[in-house]
Amino acid sequence: MTIHEKHKSIIDDFKSFENWEERYSYIIKLGKELSPLAEEFKIEKYKIEGCQSQVWMNAKLEDGKILVEADSDAMIVKGLIAILISAYSGFSPDEILSAPPDFLKEIGIDNHLSVTRKNGLGAMLKQIQLYAFAFKQINSK
Repeated sequence: MTIHEKHKSIIDDFKSFENWEERYSYIIKLGKELSPLAEEFKIEKYKIEGCQSQVWMNAKLEDGKILVEADSDAMIVKGLIAILISAYSGFSPDEILSAPPDFLKEIGIDNHLSVTRKNGLGAMLKQIQLYAFAFKQINSK
């Protein structure tokens, strides 16, 4: 599955719900299903600035693909993280950098989050893009 197909799949998942109450429940469910982040990464070095809740994120490069893992102390934020991990983890740095986050607008999430949650989502997305950029630089050497 390409990254664009993955984003389309996320859009289709959200279209299956009739209202935002169902979508919020789904986001929370995704957060509950997210694998916990190892305690060694729940330190300041891995903390995402700009989030209302505490969020930690780590990424590694394996076989040319970036694997993202993250966690939060807030369930809705864990769900947002789960969406971003689903959308970007397992893809190459080039794929991540060439795939704008348009799917977030398409699912309407930007219209249903508080300003602080929206800023946090942007900060998490930016961190994934920074990982992709850094891994791309490492690979090009």
